[in-house]
Amino acid sequence: MHASLPDRAPAAGAELAACRAALRDGSGTFLAASLLLSRRVRDPATALYAFCRMADDEIDRAGGAVDAVAQLRDRLARAYDGRPFPVAADRALAEVVARFAIPRALPEALLEGFAWDAAGRRYETLSDLIAYATRVAGTVGAMMAILMGRREADVVARACDLGIAMQLTNIARDVGEDARAGRLYLPLRWMREAGIDPDAWMAEPSFSAALGGVVQRLLSAAESLYERSDAGIARLPRACRPGIRAARTLYAEIGREVERRGLDSVSARAVVPAGRKVWLLARSLGAPSRREQQAGAPPLEQARFLVEAVAVSSATQTIRRTRSATRWWDVAGRLMWLVDLFERLEREPVGRVGS
Repeated sequence: MHASLPDRAPAAGAELAACRAALRDGSGTFLAASLLLSRRVRDPATALYAFCRMADDEIDRAGGAVDAVAQLRDRLARAYDGRPFPVAADRALAEVVARFAIPRALPEALLEGFAWDAAGRRYETLSDLIAYATRVAGTVGAMMAILMGRREADVVARACDLGIAMQLTNIARDVGEDARAGRLYLPLRWMREAGIDPDAWMAEPSFSAALGGVVQRLLSAAESLYERSDAGIARLPRACRPGIRAARTLYAEIGREVERRGLDSVSARAVVPAGRKVWLLARSLGAPSRREQQAGAPPLEQARFLVEAVAVSSATQTIRRTRSATRWWDVAGRLMWLVDLFERLEREPVGRVGS
């Protein structure tokens, strides 16, 4: 059934135009950068982004986050049943998930991550934190892999690795910013092992060598996942590889900038200088593709359910792969869109995704 869907149905075009209009005020960076994407990737990604933005706003506006999440799950179910709620974001989502056979488990997990943020959940271990990162970032990686036409288990697993690595980098960078907003993502067990009482520290956030050691452990965990993700990047369609490789390089550089600042992500937020970003971008675009050593590595246990959901949908449905027609000179635009997506969707606190 999906193989017979037209590339661009009139109704779908109208819904996407409405999604762009809804995002225009609060997500200008996303819209501007997304114009440089291949249309075959840009349009469905815009639909997914619009629904996620709407979901985030709904949870923020709701008096009770539990009720809001329940309502969003009902709307998601209706979209998957072909009976979307009568708004553009829901109708566009229904078209995209049908056309690309996106497993329902992926956006459901993303909503669950939003709910964890709304509840102010904290994470005892790195494993617990990765479970959270899987939901708010691994899901994005898996869905992007699908939009790029890759559903193989090893590719999806590496896409999840990349999303999770980016999330861990963001957490390491934003320790002070999060704490001042009442949020704590560092593994509590690591903090106690370093002699830091999490509640006392939250009452008066400050940098110390002990805290720097915790941040370093998190960056090391992220780096191992960046290395694992390289195998998946090598398996993407050729036109997609440079942009994804560049996004991976720039995000990993955020962690290195935190290290250069003595691991103090409490006093200030590490920012990679613009000149260095340009240099890294040029270097990554010129780097030859490599055959990576971890192509067959199993998925992280926390992300296995996402990989398996994609595998099941691949086995039971006929999928039409989307091939990017993006020219090499549009790579910078694709890169900036990906960076913006992760920055805004995965780590902004509830209600600030498009700010």
